[in-house]
Amino acid sequence: MTITKLANDTYAMTDRERQNLKLTINYSQLNSLPQMWSIVAAKAGSVIALNSPHSKPSISLTYQEVATQIKLFATGLQSLGVEPHTAVALFADNSPRWLIADQGIMLMGAFNAVRSSQADTQELVSILENSGAKVLVVEDIKTLKKLSSRLVDLSINLIILLSDENSDLDLPIKTINFTQTIELGRSATFAPVAIEKTDLATLIYTSGTSGNPKGVMLTHGNLLHQINTCGTVIPGYPGLEVLSILPSWHSYERSCEYYLLSQGCTQIYTNIRYFKQDLKDYQPKCIVVVPRLLESLYEGIQKQFREQSSSQQKLVNTCLDLSKKYIEARRIVQGLSLECLEPSLSQKLQARAQMSILAPLHAIADKLVYTKIRAATGGKIQNIISGGGSLAKHLDLFFEIVGIDVLVGYGLTETSPITHVRRPWQNVRLTSGKPLPGTEIKIVDVETSEPVAVGQKGLVLLRGPQVMQGYYRDPEATAKAIDPEGWFNSGDLGVLTPNNDLTITGRAKDTIVLSNGENIEPTPIEDACLRSQYISQIVLVGQDQKSLGALIVPNSETLQVWLNSQNLPLESATNPDNSQILDLFRDELSREVKNRPGYRADDKIAVIKLIAEPFSIENGLLTQTMKIRRPVVMERYHGMIDEMFAR
Repeated sequence: MTITKLANDTYAMTDRERQNLKLTINYSQLNSLPQMWSIVAAKAGSVIALNSPHSKPSISLTYQEVATQIKLFATGLQSLGVEPHTAVALFADNSPRWLIADQGIMLMGAFNAVRSSQADTQELVSILENSGAKVLVVEDIKTLKKLSSRLVDLSINLIILLSDENSDLDLPIKTINFTQTIELGRSATFAPVAIEKTDLATLIYTSGTSGNPKGVMLTHGNLLHQINTCGTVIPGYPGLEVLSILPSWHSYERSCEYYLLSQGCTQIYTNIRYFKQDLKDYQPKCIVVVPRLLESLYEGIQKQFREQSSSQQKLVNTCLDLSKKYIEARRIVQGLSLECLEPSLSQKLQARAQMSILAPLHAIADKLVYTKIRAATGGKIQNIISGGGSLAKHLDLFFEIVGIDVLVGYGLTETSPITHVRRPWQNVRLTSGKPLPGTEIKIVDVETSEPVAVGQKGLVLLRGPQVMQGYYRDPEATAKAIDPEGWFNSGDLGVLTPNNDLTITGRAKDTIVLSNGENIEPTPIEDACLRSQYISQIVLVGQDQKSLGALIVPNSETLQVWLNSQNLPLESATNPDNSQILDLFRDELSREVKNRPGYRADDKIAVIKLIAEPFSIENGLLTQTMKIRRPVVMERYHGMIDEMFAR
């Protein structure tokens, strides 16, 4: 496949992508996102749009019903005096009513400021203050109660509960529920509002992996770019079943949902508790995930392997080893090997010969082992779309071996968020794929800002229709992020291949500089360490130190099995200074780090500390998309880190 480029290296569509786009419902002429609902309802009106089986009661709505409720909610807002071009705070989590409220707010010309109802109270109050919202749409009474003492000091004059509860709180603010808002809409006539592509659609507050959250201003044009270009990668169609688990208000899940719903797909809401069972029960063809969920699936599969007899484990490991060699040879033959992008004739011939020899064995392994793994995911998955972070090498390889296609994408909240994604027909593993049409990318030297050569690492700059307007009420931060020519500084380090595939190597601010001046990117090393069955989570530390250190959250289940095998008491697992346990982890880290391609002496992890409490959303150490918040971890454990290097 040839890559077409416009001036300034803007990625344009290939013939394959144009053909894909012809298979999708077209929205290129729209000015606002909510205009899509009347179009998709006309084409897929009786198709189930939203299925929420775990709601109480469960909810199932067709496209016609969703479009109708969106308009009624918008009309209800108008009846309540909500003005266009004003902020409406929306603090709620995944449900059909979240989507109805979100789109109803946009339809009547307002913009929403969104966040999870589970977020910290002070964070929600800060969003209310920054956005200047006068209307608050909130999940339920429970969420309202945690905010109630702070609302009287803000400009809120209307509260809408997405539940059907009636408020018993003594608040001097008009409060009604979802059904009452819909009924108000039934008794009034909707007044159409002229909306332009440049009008603000939503404020999404950055998750805060580094620094304080800022309100990212995304316009209708930003969001329309996503639904008008995602079809170049995967054509959606009415009835395509998609399992939804990520936060709907988050930019990544949100844009994916908008695109899939714009094509008439059926979205099934799940959660962590039901995820694995829903994969089997609903047999989705597509799921949108973050790497942490793939790690969870992988670890679950590995656990089942470990529970087999020794002879069965040997069979599985033999199958995986043979298939790994087959897959690596196939990548070279297909021109999809990142390590060998331009193979010589002899390399191609050698790889083709290896493929021919191993193909029958891989087929046998597929029948004996991999079909069972696919069955555990429902057996019908065509694509897993992974974003929100890089995918570890061993996960990329494993899912390719077992025949589940993972399409890794890249982007940030500030870019709506998708800028890059791997294509099913050119899935170069370990990369984030090629740009979406209309997207420009430039890799520059971190110090000089001068463009670097293809294949050299540098800072990733992005430009395109999906780049935000800026940070709300923060022109200084906006000027730092977007230069006068419109280039957005992603803060990520990356490399471009000769075929324009992007590989993200780390965050510029995450780089650990050792006292000898060596720069270490922690993410690839952490990904390698996660191959160990004894490690659940890991964060590298060592800024300005002689060597690297690691904070490790052990996998409690596998660690207890090991303790039993060593005739050690289970309470040893809670002793972070137990020498035998520390030796186990040192051996695990040493093996995995040394086995990593490109290993160098400075990658060695010299000191470790075990942490009993997992990093989680609840304790503030994970973002809503399950990325570790490094600065928060460093602050939380700064005393422990100082102690590690003081020895």
